[in-house]
Amino acid sequence: MAKMIADELGWDLEIHKVEWDSIGLAMDSGQYDCIIAGMGWTEQRAQSYAFTSPYYYRDTVLTVKKGSEYENYTKLSDFAGQNVKVTTQLGTAWVNMLDQIPDAQLDANYATTSECFMAISNGVADVTMIDKPTTVSAMMTNDDLVMLELDAEDGIQDPDGFANVCIATRKDDTELIDKSQAALDTIGWDDKEKMDEMMDEAISAQTAAN
Repeated sequence: MAKMIADELGWDLEIHKVEWDSIGLAMDSGQYDCIIAGMGWTEQRAQSYAFTSPYYYRDTVLTVKKGSEYENYTKLSDFAGQNVKVTTQLGTAWVNMLDQIPDAQLDANYATTSECFMAISNGVADVTMIDKPTTVSAMMTNDDLVMLELDAEDGIQDPDGFANVCIATRKDDTELIDKSQAALDTIGWDDKEKMDEMMDEAISAQTAAN
């Protein structure tokens, strides 16, 4: 997506790899100009950053350990009375969505999704809530994981679209956010099928995740 935006605007693209927990601070300090890295809009983030419309509509899923009593669950209501220990990644929209799991015990959250999946593998947590592409990637190298396919009527809800992915810039960088939005509009990037095709290509092309 970053390459498509840069090509549309006639700009050179420079990619920076940073840890998630410092991604906003590094942009604030001027290390780079925008975030195109899985960040969704929230009211809290909108106080500090400007956002485009979503460039990826992201599904949120639950992951459990293979062989656990939960691996065949198909509804959130199946968790009622189970008092499962749940976790997710710090600083994400999923933190505020964990309470959708009935009778869940909120366990420690982690700085990276890799740590969340490791907590499932080693039994520290029973359930983790992460986006589907990241989960699919993790399952490629960790056969301890099972991604639950929940019924739409009794599954994870995100009515405000907090888990959807947008481009973010510094609040005062109105020129960049306006040009980024215009580029998305010009290439017609509002079709979920195209978004899913791009994500499938990204997953297949990536090096193995840990």
